[in-house]
Amino acid sequence: MRLRGSRYESVKTFAPGDDGSVAFPGLRARDIGPAIGALEHTVAAGDRLDLLALQYYNDDRLWWRILDANPGVLLGGELLLGDLKGSKLLIPRARG
Repeated sequence: MRLRGSRYESVKTFAPGDDGSVAFPGLRARDIGPAIGALEHTVAAGDRLDLLALQYYNDDRLWWRILDANPGVLLGGELLLGDLKGSKLLIPRARG
C-alpha cells in the first residue's frame, strides 16, 4: 500500500514475466530528478543527514531529500557524514 502524496505513489511494480511469475514483489526504483533551488553545504565534523534536514527544513524526516540530491556522493542510508568532511552537498528546496 502506497500513501497518497508519498514520493513512492507513482512508482511502478515489477511486471510479471512471460510465465506470469513476478521475480520480485516490490517496487521499481523511483525516478529522481535534478535538485531544484539547491544550495551548497560544506560537510563539517558531526554532520548527519537528519540534522542537516532539521537545520535546513525544520524537519529531520526530510533527510531523504538531501540523499536524493547527492546520488554520486552518498550511498543509501548513510546518516553519518564523518568520512565526507570538507565535501560539498547540495541542499534542495524542501518542496517542489
